[in-house]
Amino acid sequence: MSSTSYLRAIDAAPVRATGTAPNESEEVLSEHQPAEKSTVEKHLSTPVIEPASSGEPRKNNVFNRTGDFLLHQVLPPAIVVLLLLGVWEVLCSQPGSALPSFTQVISETKELILHPFYDNGGNDVGLGWQLLASLKRVAYGYSLAVFAGIALGVLIGQFSWAMKGLDPLFQVLRTVPPLAWLPLSLAGFQDSHPSAIFVIFITAIWPIIINTSVGVRNIPEDYRNVARVIRLKGLGYFWKIMLPAAAPYIFSGLRIGVGLSWLAIVAAEMLVGGVGIGFFIWDAWNSSLISDIILALIYVGVVGFILDRIVAYIGQIVTRSTSAS
Repeated sequence: MSSTSYLRAIDAAPVRATGTAPNESEEVLSEHQPAEKSTVEKHLSTPVIEPASSGEPRKNNVFNRTGDFLLHQVLPPAIVVLLLLGVWEVLCSQPGSALPSFTQVISETKELILHPFYDNGGNDVGLGWQLLASLKRVAYGYSLAVFAGIALGVLIGQFSWAMKGLDPLFQVLRTVPPLAWLPLSLAGFQDSHPSAIFVIFITAIWPIIINTSVGVRNIPEDYRNVARVIRLKGLGYFWKIMLPAAAPYIFSGLRIGVGLSWLAIVAAEMLVGGVGIGFFIWDAWNSSLISDIILALIYVGVVGFILDRIVAYIGQIVTRSTSAS
């Protein structure tokens, strides 16, 4: 089409005058326009709700866990301890009481509590040094008992001939009281330090042997069959099959063993002398310092509790990691 024809066509197109009625297509368009505007306005007028911050639920969970821990783990023993201290104070505050009251113990042992690491030379040292000396002996004897006890327990649990030969002997030896071994160890070592370590070793080894052997004997037969199929032997069998299955039993024995070790060293140090919490208790008895004895007993109990918690915590970590692997 030429430009002249195109201009003529435009001029010939009907033009709606102002105020005339719109045609049908324009009516449809005008009907839809207000609806679109109202929808947009509705969305714009709707308030946007921001998502809650992820840090708030975490803080609430932390607070809830802390509250549950304080309520169920800290509050009950705290109430019991306060009640016991109150009973102790009432009973021992009576005239003619043979034991000092709680407040009297605190007043008489204030220097020991405030200065646990004083050192005046020789055996005249604070309770901190006494406890560290005892813990050092316990560490040596208990470590030897752990290695020997687990090895013998695995041997007895894995091989029936070892169980038949060694179990009766162990059942006889474990009934001997710990202090009954002390004269024999003094005669053999000719020194009080290794003698005390031997007493700890011989005291702690029996529950470790027994619990380890029970755990090894209770390994499921399916685990053993898998080990045969993939040909696991030696250390591979121990780490991948035996330890994960027997770990709860082993650490039960270790917890019993560490408690017996701490018990044995206190009794042994009363006899062998030297620096140590056992000797401190015996020396306080000879000096009629009952308050010092009570304070030392409290320290012994707290340290024993901490040792048990440490072994239990390590057991949880090892058991969880072996189960995951």
